[in-house]
Amino acid sequence: MEVFLSLPVYSFDGNDLKIMLRGAVDLLGESKGEIDSLNVFPVPDGDTGTNMFNSLRSAVREAESADTEKISLVAAAAARGCLLGARGNSGVILSQFLSGFAGILKDRDTATAQDIARAFREGAVFARQAVMNPVEGTILTVFQKSAEGAGAATTQSDDLLRLLVSILKKVFLALKETPDQLEILKEAGVVDAGGKGFVVILEGMLQALKKASPSSSKETMLAAEERESLFKGDPQLMNTTYDKIGFAYCTEFLIKGKEIPVDKIKDELAGLGDSMLVVGNEGIARVHIHTNHPGTILENCLLYGLIDNIKINNMLEQSKALLNMPAEETAGPKSESTGGESWNRNYAVVSVVSGDGLKQIMKSLGVDVIIPGGQTLNPSTGEIFNAIEEAPGQSVIVLPNNKNVILSAKQAGEASAKDVVVVPSRTVAQGIAALLQLDREDSSDQAVLKMNSALSSVSSGEIAFAVRETVYNGLKINKGDLIGIWNGELKSAGKELGTVLADLLSKGVDGEGRLITFYYGDSVERTKIENIAAEINLRHPSWELEIHYGGQPVYELIISAE
Repeated sequence: MEVFLSLPVYSFDGNDLKIMLRGAVDLLGESKGEIDSLNVFPVPDGDTGTNMFNSLRSAVREAESADTEKISLVAAAAARGCLLGARGNSGVILSQFLSGFAGILKDRDTATAQDIARAFREGAVFARQAVMNPVEGTILTVFQKSAEGAGAATTQSDDLLRLLVSILKKVFLALKETPDQLEILKEAGVVDAGGKGFVVILEGMLQALKKASPSSSKETMLAAEERESLFKGDPQLMNTTYDKIGFAYCTEFLIKGKEIPVDKIKDELAGLGDSMLVVGNEGIARVHIHTNHPGTILENCLLYGLIDNIKINNMLEQSKALLNMPAEETAGPKSESTGGESWNRNYAVVSVVSGDGLKQIMKSLGVDVIIPGGQTLNPSTGEIFNAIEEAPGQSVIVLPNNKNVILSAKQAGEASAKDVVVVPSRTVAQGIAALLQLDREDSSDQAVLKMNSALSSVSSGEIAFAVRETVYNGLKINKGDLIGIWNGELKSAGKELGTVLADLLSKGVDGEGRLITFYYGDSVERTKIENIAAEINLRHPSWELEIHYGGQPVYELIISAE
C-alpha cells in the first residue's frame, strides 16, 4: 500500500463529503459483482456488494440533493438516504454507521480531524447497537478498527488526508484477520464481504480526493494484488443469532409523558430480555422487548409516564423451538397489491417473495401486498415502508421470508406510524407455514401469536447450483455441482438433482408421516420433479409429497417438511 499526499488538509466541508461519497459509490459499483460472488456457501445468492452499493447510492442521491456546503446537512442527508435505501443486513448496518457518523457532525459547517475521528467512533457504536448479538470477524469488527485507527491517527497529525489513509490501513489489516475470528471463514478460505465492502468504500473516498486534488502525486489506494487477495468471501453472519427468542413474552407498549429518558430506559431494560427496542422522543416512546417478566418491565416504565397500547404475547413454545433453529442489485421493483377484498380488515399482511408461483400461493393465503424480492434482490427499507403504507388498515404484519430482509423490515416498521409487527420468517417455507395459520376472525395479536408459533413447525431446504469450488464441513464441492442446504446448513452435494434431494431429505427429515412440499424453480420441469418424488415415495411410503410451481430464481427447489 503506497500512500502519499503532498499538501495537508485540515478541514472538510459538505462539498468534500459529496466528492468522497461519489468516489465511494463509484468504486463500490465496480467491485460489487466480485463481492457478491463471495459467499461461504457457493450459491449464486450472495448480494452483500449489491446491497451495500444500492444503499450507498441512495445516500449519495440524497446528499447530492442537499444544496449546501455545510457538512452537517450533507452528512444528515446521506444518512437519511441510506436509511431509506438500505437493503439487506449489510445495507441496514451501513445506514446505522452513517447515522452515528452524521450525529457527531450536527450543527457543524466544517469538520476537523478530531471531528471525523469522533464520527467514526460513533458510527461504529451505532452499527453495533443495530445487531442484537454482535459477531466478531464481521463488518462490525472492521467498523471498530476504523474508529481505533482514527483515534490513533489524530494523536500524530491533524491532517485529514493522513487520517483517512491511516484508517484505510487499519481496516485493511482488520479485514485480513477476520478468518482468524470466525472459524467458518477460515474453513472456506475467505474474508468477510461486508468488511471488504467497507474497505472499498474508504478506498473510493481516498481515490476521489486524489482525483480532485492536482497536488497529490502518488497513488493513495491499496495495491492491486492486495485488493484481489481480499475478494474471497462473505459468510453473511450478521444475523446468525439475530432474532433467536430466548424469552417467553413479547411485550410492547407506548410511554406517554414529558422528558421521557429514552436512553436511560434502554439501559434499565437491557438486562431484562432480548430483541429490545426503545425508540421515540421526549413526549412519546415505543418499547418492544422479549422478556420473562413483563410486569417488571411495565412497573419500571411507569416511572416515566403513562403506559398505553399494551401487548403481551406468550411465545414460550416458539422460543423453545427457535433456540434450536439453525440460521439460515439492482433497485428493486415496486410492491404488488393483490387487489380485491382484504383478507382481514383488522390487519393486513405484507410479504416478500420472488417467483410467479410463490406469489400466487401467498396471495391465495391472504397476503394483501407482495414485495418482489428475496435471494439476490433484497428490497430496501424504503420499499418495505411504502408497502406497509399501501397496505389497508392500521395494523400490518410483515413476513420477510429471508434472513437478510428481517432487519430492513424491522427498520421500516419502526419508521411507520402504523402498528407494524415483523414475524421473523427466515425462509419462504416458514412464511407459507405462518400464512396457513391465518383466520378471518383472529385479531392481529392472535394472528401474530399463531404465525410466530408456526415458524418452528416447519423445516426447510434449498437446492441450487454451486458457482465456485469450495470445501465445507468435509464436503468437496466443484463449480456446477448441485448443493443442498437444510435449515441454513450445507448438507449435500452432487451432480444429479434426485441424488442430492434424497440425500438432503435423509439428513434433514426424521420420522414417519411427514408432509414434504416441493416448490420448483423457473428452470425446472415439473415432470422431472414428479419422477423424483415418485422414487422418494417408494422409499418413504408414509410421507405425503406435494409439488407446486414456485417459479423462483436461484434455487432449483425449495423444500418444506412439516
